[in-house]
Amino acid sequence: MEEDDDVGHDDEHHSSASKPHIFYTEEASHVHLARKKKQNVDDKDDKASAGFYSTESLADSQHNKINENSAHASSIEDQPVRRLIPEKHTISKKKSRRRKISGSCEMKILNSSALLVEPLESRKFVRFSLQYTETEEKPMGDEKWEPRFAGHQSLREREESFIARDQKINCGFVEGPKGSPSTGFDLAEDDAKYISSCHIAVISCIFGNSDRLRSPISKAVSRFSRKNVCFVMFVDEVTLRTLSSEGQMPDSMGYIGLWKIVVVKNLPYADMRRVGKIPKFLPHRLFPSARYTIWLDSKLRLQLDPLLILEYFLWRKGYEYAISNHYDRHCLWEEVAQNKKLNKYNHSIIDEQFAFYQADGMRRFNASDPSKLLPSNVPEGSFIVRAHTPMSNLFSCLWFNEVDRFTPRDQLSFAYTYHKLRRTNPEKPFHLNMFKDCERRKIAKLYHHRSEGRRNVPQHETE
Repeated sequence: MEEDDDVGHDDEHHSSASKPHIFYTEEASHVHLARKKKQNVDDKDDKASAGFYSTESLADSQHNKINENSAHASSIEDQPVRRLIPEKHTISKKKSRRRKISGSCEMKILNSSALLVEPLESRKFVRFSLQYTETEEKPMGDEKWEPRFAGHQSLREREESFIARDQKINCGFVEGPKGSPSTGFDLAEDDAKYISSCHIAVISCIFGNSDRLRSPISKAVSRFSRKNVCFVMFVDEVTLRTLSSEGQMPDSMGYIGLWKIVVVKNLPYADMRRVGKIPKFLPHRLFPSARYTIWLDSKLRLQLDPLLILEYFLWRKGYEYAISNHYDRHCLWEEVAQNKKLNKYNHSIIDEQFAFYQADGMRRFNASDPSKLLPSNVPEGSFIVRAHTPMSNLFSCLWFNEVDRFTPRDQLSFAYTYHKLRRTNPEKPFHLNMFKDCERRKIAKLYHHRSEGRRNVPQHETE
């Protein structure tokens, strides 16, 4: 049975969502274990997180038939993907192909976020000043030049941007000369003010009417998180009209359940998938005061408290970026072949990108290599946990720039971007946690995208 979508929120749940209310200490340990005391109502809410709603979240066989960015959904598009239990006896002798699931998933999540204390900033994270290009001037004699959201980064500028040092780089939100029209991703003043004051944010987006809106599971989110964590859903006007027609209308404060609905106007790309990369890769630009953000693809439904997520994936072992490995593929060569097989994007552009990466030193993944930097070269990018550190922000900018330069299939550019960043800065570590995909599936429930026929907005699959 699907969990209730009602997340009873009132004014008190949102009145202070943008204010930091997490207490700091000088102690090395940031987690205080409680002795046996009577728990308050918030603790009871939090305890529900420990079970992970496992009967709903372990989506092995059916989940693995769904490609992360597929624009096609089955006739059961609005149902959570559930485990399929094969019968012991079958008439057919043909064996069904099983996907490889990424290891066991014993997760020792804290039972409650009530006693969590946000850690002080770790000294092991690399420090440098990162600034961003705000405007570009029109080159002399180039009449065809037009302002672009991502700017016009030269190959030389691209190469230098991988150096972890005090610098100014292109990272979206680049405007043209004075008097030029906006390059896009325009927000209402009140919305921009709200998100600029968030300290911790859970982020998702729906553009081009690609998904239904799914609120986090109510009992999984503590009262503290409801008051102090921003839950922001970016949508375009087409999606907002569809949600409203389906009975999901923002209230007087702009909320649907826990989600603060932020409408984006003047989309900078015709391809909705590219538009979606902006909140996915550039939360540090959209949320300039945030220390942490959690990205959640709109096909997922959160079923764990955000603070417990931060503690488990970042704070516990001192990471600044966390993303899961792909459930089936681990080599870029395999990912390229699969994208072309399923016609996920123009083959010539994929080939151009792949050849560029190989020429710059990208090699096949070798699982037996003891010196490998990652457990997999292909991520499952629907769930990303970030600390907004300089290295994390730089990596996000670099990855976004690759998606803008080549294809929006971000799994094709992840490993190259990561390895080039590490290779360029051998003395400056980037503390990235690539965790098991089965852990991601316990944190968030997977649903199908809307069927393409119900979107009425082209996704430019083979553009």
